Amino acid sequence: MSTKIRCAVIGVGYLGKFHAQKYAKLPNADLVAVVDPNLEQAKTIAKENRTQAISDYKELVGLVDAVSIAAPTKFHFDIARFCLEHGIHTLIEKPMTVTVEEADELIAIAHKNKALIQVGHLERFNPVIIGINTILTQPQFIESNRIAPFNLRGSDVNVILDVMIHDIDLIAYLVKSPIKSIAANGAPVLSNDIDIANARIEFENGCVANVTASRAGLKVERSMRIFQSDAYLSLNLQDKTCSVYRKGKGQMFPGILGIPDIKREKLSFPQGDAIQAEIEAFLEAITHKTPTLVSGEDGKIALETAQKITTILTKANQDAHF
Repeated sequence: MSTKIRCAVIGVGYLGKFHAQKYAKLPNADLVAVVDPNLEQAKTIAKENRTQAISDYKELVGLVDAVSIAAPTKFHFDIARFCLEHGIHTLIEKPMTVTVEEADELIAIAHKNKALIQVGHLERFNPVIIGINTILTQPQFIESNRIAPFNLRGSDVNVILDVMIHDIDLIAYLVKSPIKSIAANGAPVLSNDIDIANARIEFENGCVANVTASRAGLKVERSMRIFQSDAYLSLNLQDKTCSVYRKGKGQMFPGILGIPDIKREKLSFPQGDAIQAEIEAFLEAITHKTPTLVSGEDGKIALETAQKITTILTKANQDAHF
């Protein structure tokens, strides 16, 4: 492989165009092509990034070492399977596939062909998440809220697969324990699919996560609260800030023993560029032949959890209308 990794982006709609921009400017990447069945769209993005436009991703064989797949979710499996079968390292936007069985197959193909999979869970690259690594010990309770206005761009899947899956992946990454049980509630609001959902996830190590996601909001909120034995962390993933609360050495109520005062530390992080950080990590894993930060197995866990929540809510809504 040459010093520069030959890359392409498959699907250059809203998200794919940003992938193309990042590859085009990174010194260790050579953006060979952008691919989209809408050739006019591909040509527009190709011109902006000084590369070529292709309408069929199968033409990439022999031309590239790595691809980003930013096509609609229903096409992820077929495109990724083809790329991995040809030894092309593959970054797949979330959710990685439609079904868990498809995810398993992609993971097996990748191992067989010595190709890497990275799944596009961008919040792993949020500066706040990176910044709390030295503070986080063993979470005991996590509460997350992810609220946004309705967007047609993600309406091909329900709110769990579109929005909540970000926090599902983050929480699995932070807790590092198998799931013991899941309970959930949710309902359609603006579409015919689930637009608002809440899930209670209990892990085998005792941690409990209360996860809420909505795409029927009027504002954007991306927050998470983490409780552990020595601290409480309040994260604003949108503003890139974190407040850390710890027990002090003084007394909250003088004269009454046993209730310590609380010390607060406010941390601020740079805004960063999560897509660029994600792609840089992908290219670094390829260069050094190391595991990707968000592996195919990680993507499968997030997908499987999201599917279980979907199944619970679908059955509950069917029973309610029986």
